[in-house]
Amino acid sequence: MTAQQAPAHFPGAVALSRLGVYDWEAADGVCGGSPHMHTASTEAYLVLSGTGKVETIRQSGYASYDLAPNDLLWFTPGTIHRLVNQDNLEILVVMQNSGLPEAGDAVLTFDADTMASPERYAKAASLPGGPSSSLPDAARARRDAAMAGYQRIKEAALAGQHDVVEQFQRDAVRLVQARVPAWQALWDKTIAPEAARTETWLKELAAGRFSHFADAAVVRAQAAGPERAFGMCGRLQKWEPGRQA
Repeated sequence: MTAQQAPAHFPGAVALSRLGVYDWEAADGVCGGSPHMHTASTEAYLVLSGTGKVETIRQSGYASYDLAPNDLLWFTPGTIHRLVNQDNLEILVVMQNSGLPEAGDAVLTFDADTMASPERYAKAASLPGGPSSSLPDAARARRDAAMAGYQRIKEAALAGQHDVVEQFQRDAVRLVQARVPAWQALWDKTIAPEAARTETWLKELAAGRFSHFADAAVVRAQAAGPERAFGMCGRLQKWEPGRQA
């Protein structure tokens, strides 16, 4: 890598986004985002401001964790999670395997009928590409649909009916299975080389060499647009690919 080829994306095969969690009240009277699960990526939350909770469901059961400024919490694939906004919750999200969540790694907790059909799931999970004025209503409707399925899974987890949780996970895997070859190609092209590059650097350093220092660079990224996008859990601030500063 030369100085002119400094990485355009945040290094380490991770993605960063700033998240203002939705303050829309759901059917259970609690404000928050759309419950979902990642199938191949670990996600981390660093709380910047405000307070809230994250509810989680695994095969081992349900748990809820308080979130306050400077709290850092992460969870691995297979953890269903729901962000709750109690007071202006703002989070820095650090996502493993940049590109995979956007390629369908994140699966929303829709009802069983929707989960049973890739076509119905895709329709329920997508947001319209039309006027921006319709996006808030569409994002809220998607959140409410995910909440409807989540409530059933949560009640089952609280009752010790772990088969319901496993069934959702099974449905999620079936939905993403056909996408895995494309994920593997993305991994091979953009994610795996990050680890290989560090391996090369370690070998160089162990031999007392430091040729990669000649390629040292500083990269600055700009905010992706003046307004935050409507994400699964809230309004998202992302960044454009960086340029050498």
